[in-house]
Amino acid sequence: MTRAFVFPGQGAQTIGMGRALAEAYPAARAVFDEVDAALGQDLSALIWEGDIEALTLTENAQPALMATSLAALRALEAEGIAIASAAYVAGHSLGEYSALCAAGSLTLTDTARLLQLRGRAMQQAVPVGVGAMAALLGLDFAAAEAVAREAVAAGPGGEVCQAANDNDPAQVVISGHKAAVERALDIAKASGAKRAILLPVSAPFHCALMQPAAEAMAAALADVTIRAPQVPLVANVRAEAVSDPAEIRALLVAQVTGSVRWRESVAWMAAQGVSEFWEIGAGKALSGMIRRIAPGAATRAVGTPEDVLAAKS
Repeated sequence: MTRAFVFPGQGAQTIGMGRALAEAYPAARAVFDEVDAALGQDLSALIWEGDIEALTLTENAQPALMATSLAALRALEAEGIAIASAAYVAGHSLGEYSALCAAGSLTLTDTARLLQLRGRAMQQAVPVGVGAMAALLGLDFAAAEAVAREAVAAGPGGEVCQAANDNDPAQVVISGHKAAVERALDIAKASGAKRAILLPVSAPFHCALMQPAAEAMAAALADVTIRAPQVPLVANVRAEAVSDPAEIRALLVAQVTGSVRWRESVAWMAAQGVSEFWEIGAGKALSGMIRRIAPGAATRAVGTPEDVLAAKS
């Protein structure tokens, strides 16, 4: 079976994630130690024993989820399953950085620092309370885009509301000014959405309001070495494979304000013959999306020592 490794994004974090991997595999423990050293903080203690509200802060959640994913990958490698066994890597939003680190495009230290900076920059781009995000269930991407446009048109002018995450055929996330997003909830319901709900997020990610964060990431990425990945990356904003370091650098900047084209990315990989998707790290959210996008594909979540051993068999 042709396999892809996919890496989760924000929202998958839980207290205790990755701890069993670190206890079972020295190579997994080394990931957490290196991330702690790179950030100059005991992030591992927060992940394993801390407060969920502190872990959910964007600047903590992003490197924490990446560390957990890379720990799971190192455990797989310890059991003889290498990144080269995958035809492609992909990640949902911050998971794209995990994918690049997994494929050897970014070092672990650089990835941790970039994600901490990315989290801070995204949080600081918009004052708390000004922006919002909402999930529209039962509408496809084109319908969600239409809802967002109508919400902006119904406002006073100058507001932003965009389709931010195209997660699967019936789940799209919109992002922008809070008033516009709230108007979009009523418009979405009138347009046939099964549910339209505000999300508990601290900033409006993946929309034009994130431009200050995109500029911060452009400056940070300019100083980082990016190598060609060992296996191609299916990029969020392109929804197809890329390997050129210069292109990857530009796409990571574009990703901050651009839509996460997850549905198209998975469909593209399936069209290339991928029949098995391994979700590496915390949670199983991507696996659920993948089953709705590519019903014939097999999924496997790898986030515990038991999962690693099951993958080996």
